[in-house]
Amino acid sequence: MSDQREPVLRRPAMTFEEMLEKVRYEGAYPTRERAAEAVRLVLSGLGEQLTGDERVDLAARLPFEAACILTQQIPAARPLTGWAFVKDLAARTGATPATARWDTGSVLAAVATLAGTDLLTRILHQLPTGYALLFGRAELTQAA
Repeated sequence: MSDQREPVLRRPAMTFEEMLEKVRYEGAYPTRERAAEAVRLVLSGLGEQLTGDERVDLAARLPFEAACILTQQIPAARPLTGWAFVKDLAARTGATPATARWDTGSVLAAVATLAGTDLLTRILHQLPTGYALLFGRAELTQAA
């Protein structure tokens, strides 16, 4: 008899509509459509940065629609630092870096809630420097 277990599919902690409302509230967006635009932009960019188990595990915790946005992106050959990520999002949309930073923080705060502490820590270890602040965490560096 095998001790291998089937993976447990868990239901995300919130629906896509609830995620949009959280982002709309956190980002003080005037409409749900504006929040949805920010979610699509930031998750597309994040999908280009994440790989491996962290990408799969995060997708499993996101609402289906958000998971599709994340996983439809092909990971970049060279990951961007947090600041380069924000500048890239600004360039893609024609927004200012300040607006792109606001959008990023608003969306990644919701993503951090859905990811949970352990997965978020794994994600931050995979990504280059600068992402912790985008997720609403302090950027910790190791002493030399």
